[in-house]
Amino acid sequence: MDALAGRIRACWLGLPELESLAIDPELEAISGSLDGEALFIRNELRRCRGLRKLHLETARLGAGLQILHCVFFPDPRFDLPVFGADIVAGRGVVSAAIADLSPVGPALPESIAGPLSALPRLTYSQERDLPDWASIFSPFVRFVRPADGAEELQFVEEVDRFLTVLSQACRNAEPQASDHPLTVARHAGQLSYCRQQKRNDKTRRVLEKAFNPQWADRYIEELLFDEPRLG
Repeated sequence: MDALAGRIRACWLGLPELESLAIDPELEAISGSLDGEALFIRNELRRCRGLRKLHLETARLGAGLQILHCVFFPDPRFDLPVFGADIVAGRGVVSAAIADLSPVGPALPESIAGPLSALPRLTYSQERDLPDWASIFSPFVRFVRPADGAEELQFVEEVDRFLTVLSQACRNAEPQASDHPLTVARHAGQLSYCRQQKRNDKTRRVLEKAFNPQWADRYIEELLFDEPRLG
């Protein structure tokens, strides 16, 4: 988890017009408890040209469970995808690792699909089945259970390739007007992405148990999957 978080932060430095994004102090560093174990959550926010929000969440439960959640949300005026990556690890074993550049339209833009198609398809010994709400993902999504340290490193490298492709696309993309039909369509696509992600009841149940339902709703709606504005 630490290796991937470090790689994501390093990627930020190469993004155009990178700047900090304000975050409510109550949501930046969060402490709680779950099943008698201490829970700590840290959130980091940035934004850059073409991407309205870069969100990195790292969480630890007790001495065992570690979670990384990262989403880069595009500005709907730009023809760019959503980047997402998640890792769940416990007691030195990564049980789930997923990463994707997800389209907010019928398909990925060629600036993304072309370079991704040219990358070698790496193999893992344990591929995982996507959830039933996985229609938001692209054909390039990786959802695996790394079997050992070599596969964990391979996943980090694969995420780095996704981020390199996205970074180049951010530098080259040109914005369209807020009322352009394609901007409006991308806005609708990102709304759909956020609403599909909110169907992950496991996240909501954990937050409700650790805090309370009202806090969980605020965290999900305001921070994890806030819906984009148009205009």
